[in-house]
Amino acid sequence: MDYSPLWISLKVAALATVCTFILGLFAARWVLSLKKIRFVIDGVFSLPMVLPPTVVGFFLLIIFGKNSVLGKLLMSMGLNVLFTWQGAVIAATVVSFPIMYRTSIGAFEQVDKNLLHAARTLGMSELKLFFKVLLPVSWPGVAAATILAFARALGEFGATIMLAGNIPGRTQTMSVAIYTAMQSGNRELAYRWVAIIMAISFLTIFLMNYWTSHQSALLTGRGRRGR
Repeated sequence: MDYSPLWISLKVAALATVCTFILGLFAARWVLSLKKIRFVIDGVFSLPMVLPPTVVGFFLLIIFGKNSVLGKLLMSMGLNVLFTWQGAVIAATVVSFPIMYRTSIGAFEQVDKNLLHAARTLGMSELKLFFKVLLPVSWPGVAAATILAFARALGEFGATIMLAGNIPGRTQTMSVAIYTAMQSGNRELAYRWVAIIMAISFLTIFLMNYWTSHQSALLTGRGRRGR
């Protein structure tokens, strides 16, 4: 059995999670400070969550295609994301971004506003406020968002096959390998990949639940000691 889809999936999901973590956090913080156009920007950022993955992949093909402005620019620099594992990372990042973004902004909104006002009164800049107050206080929610984003990136199929294709050993992730195995009638191989991806996904959800319950217990304990 060729395990390259497993390693490709883990590599793609890990890199996509890093990208999603950075982009999602700063997007959530930026949208949180908006007022008039917040709902418009929020809708744009959340769109990949409700669109079919193949539609997301279609738009990515238009954006990164050889005839697009960005595609031509990348080609002139000797870069190409079509039918590469880098393209799979971009696809996984786009589809997992809304989970990181929306969960993070929800965690940020739960932070006591008086705490933020007090930090600003003491002269703390917005950048220091974000890293030293907002992010540490909301970290349990942010960590849960990161784990969910990883699970979403790990199981991505539609946008990945549209942008990165199905090249064994290069862009074939576990989800794509399951599709290929079923298309070729190799049900046994498909069952194996389904079992592997279910085991990893279950472990991911277990870690998320353990983390959130552990953090809740710590916060409860601190609150009781504070009394």
